[in-house]
Amino acid sequence: MQPVVYVSGTFDLFHSNHLKMIEYGAGFGGTLIVGVSTDELVCTYKNPPTIPFEERKAIISALKYPDIVIPQRSLDHTERVKDLNIDIFVIGDDWKGKYDYLRDLGVKVFYFPYGAGASSTNLKKQIFEQYNELKKSADEHDNPEVKK
Repeated sequence: MQPVVYVSGTFDLFHSNHLKMIEYGAGFGGTLIVGVSTDELVCTYKNPPTIPFEERKAIISALKYPDIVIPQRSLDHTERVKDLNIDIFVIGDDWKGKYDYLRDLGVKVFYFPYGAGASSTNLKKQIFEQYNELKKSADEHDNPEVKK
């Protein structure tokens, strides 16, 4: 019997680690369901996503790997696991330990290692820092009295 694999994420500012995690989930075979966190859910534990939910969902849906892409409205996956008969749950290792409780429901839980690669949080920080540097440089150029 083929497994039902669920990959969970926000997938904001889609990058290569997102793709690798979805590919990893697809590697288990069977049916691949990707749950994309809604904007409302994301706002319960961090700043709002840069890319709106419907656009993030459309990006994931356009990939060749997922069989189904669904909204994820809760961080508690107990009911989702039961309703969808999920056998394998995959999420980024920044959530390590958070979903171990799913093992009690017979689900294999894998925390995908992001390592030192890209993350949406780091991308946002880098964009913000680059913007501030460019703004400072432009302000100094337009107004020579601005101190460095």
